[in-house]
Amino acid sequence: MNSLLFGVAVSALLSITSLLIVLLRVSPLTAPMQALSAFFVSMFLSITSVSMLLLLFAWKRIPHHTWDTATLVSVSMRQAIFLGLAAVIAVLFHLLGLLTWWVALMIFAVFVFIEMALLQ
Repeated sequence: MNSLLFGVAVSALLSITSLLIVLLRVSPLTAPMQALSAFFVSMFLSITSVSMLLLLFAWKRIPHHTWDTATLVSVSMRQAIFLGLAAVIAVLFHLLGLLTWWVALMIFAVFVFIEMALLQ
């Protein structure tokens, strides 16, 4: 488990570094399409890896579940991927000029409902 946490922590550090490089060195809005796709990929990876670490620690602190470590990792990974996808879709809608507060709420609600269906 410690090697898994170390790997996820290293990937979080590398993905945040890549996001900062994309944001500071290349402007995703004025550069070609490769910079915009690099921005979305690095944003997805950084949100997913950081939220997986946070969700894993949060699920470990909740004592009413009798899940083993593999279940905790799989649940937190799935939730982190859903959170990353929802954030990328929300930013994409914002770039296209389609995002309002209720559209963002519906985007995140879809992923919450999917997670509620899968958690049972």
